[in-house]
Amino acid sequence: MVAVGQSLYTAETNHGELDKITPQGDQDDLNDSTISRVVDISASRGHIVPTAITFHNGNFYVGNLDTFPIMNDSVVMKITPSGQISTVVKGLSTVLGVAFDGKGRLYILENTTGNPFPTPGTGKVLRLTASGTLETIASGLTLPTAMTFGPDGDDLFVSTFGFGFGPGAGQVVKIDV
Repeated sequence: MVAVGQSLYTAETNHGELDKITPQGDQDDLNDSTISRVVDISASRGHIVPTAITFHNGNFYVGNLDTFPIMNDSVVMKITPSGQISTVVKGLSTVLGVAFDGKGRLYILENTTGNPFPTPGTGKVLRLTASGTLETIASGLTLPTAMTFGPDGDDLFVSTFGFGFGPGAGQVVKIDV
């Protein structure tokens, strides 16, 4: 979920939508909100399970998990506020995070790579280069589930051991990019 202006936006995984939540009246009462669909991603892309969202330079960037078995069919899409979808990066695996650093470069978090189902030790952080290629920033991550940049825009924080290991196993690692 990302905050843009006075609204929140979420990649709704079950229905495959980008939704807008606008608080009305009492800001502390979630029942007093309006939820509207920006775009039904599944209408044009099928059941791709959008899982990650960020906002950059006036557009949303959404990554997807895709279906199992994992076939490297995940993508990062750019979605305009009016709901126009275009593919920015394709050939990815289980995208659970998208973020931009302080220099405006796109980072992508893959939960599992090279395996048909979630596999510990195969997560990666990728960066999209100016030439359109992907470079690996970190690899060997165990079931990462999210990432975000710190306030300086330089330090990347990634949650690992996100599922399958029981209570207390989760970690947050700092990656200097």
